[in-house]
Amino acid sequence: MWAFIVRRLGGMLVTMFIISTLVFIITNVVPGSPAALILGEDRTPDQVEALNRELGLDQPFPVRYVQWLGDLLTGDFGTSYYNDNSVAEVIAGRIEPTLMLTFSSALLAIAIGIPLGIVAAVYQGSRLDYASMVAALIGAALPNFWLGLLLILLFSLYWQLLPAAGYQSILDNPGETWRYLILPAITLGASHAGVIARMARANLLEVMNADYLRTARSKGLRERRVIIGHALRNSMIPTFGVVGVALALMIGGSIVTEAVFAIPGIGRLLIESVLRRDFPMIQGVILLIALLVALVNLAVDIIYAILDPRIRYE
Repeated sequence: MWAFIVRRLGGMLVTMFIISTLVFIITNVVPGSPAALILGEDRTPDQVEALNRELGLDQPFPVRYVQWLGDLLTGDFGTSYYNDNSVAEVIAGRIEPTLMLTFSSALLAIAIGIPLGIVAAVYQGSRLDYASMVAALIGAALPNFWLGLLLILLFSLYWQLLPAAGYQSILDNPGETWRYLILPAITLGASHAGVIARMARANLLEVMNADYLRTARSKGLRERRVIIGHALRNSMIPTFGVVGVALALMIGGSIVTEAVFAIPGIGRLLIESVLRRDFPMIQGVILLIALLVALVNLAVDIIYAILDPRIRYE
């Protein structure tokens, strides 16, 4: 197990290096000058040139990359072009909404998807099975931005039950935090709940035809005990892998949801930074998202091996 963890950590470092290089290249070849955008329409060429020197944008590309990578290795993500604040401090102040949104969306997707898949598998071929799978298909097919706007229209404008936008820190008022997260969590978690439901159903149906379940039934065990005590526990192992993938996708998918609900997380920060050509902030946010996804995948693989003793990564 430890050998596998060390190999995965090494692979993660290589992946992060490649991503950092690609992010730096892309942000520096896109059209548009950060200095020109900061100075506004009344700028002069001399002012743009002076600000480029101040920001270090007049240096050759390889020099800027080596300098940026060296600062990154020391934990310095740079300084924002827009407000001259530390990138790390700005991200630290905006990461709570994104983590809370991802966590609540994952809980919602699991709480809906797994029971829906179990019910569909147990009552295979019934109307309940068809209704569950239609609901899962609709959830997986709905675009996040459209579902979010529809929820805002119904629950915020018409019925006025939940806030339409914004976020309340859980450190200030936990109860109000969840009110702000209900609609975004449904928006982000609905599609993943549909995928989890379909996978849970398929895995449970595959296990229910196994020989050891026929043996359990022949011993006189009740069907409920056969399903819960034997079939369900084994079928949930591959389903857990799907949950891990869904969690990683939610971290990146929160960008659109945060934009729809005006949540001040790192997803919305990324959109704002792209519009401002704030290269250090863009690079810092993308690297953080990539790191979170890599850590989630590593944790899923480790837990997967713990749950299934047949797996030997070594």
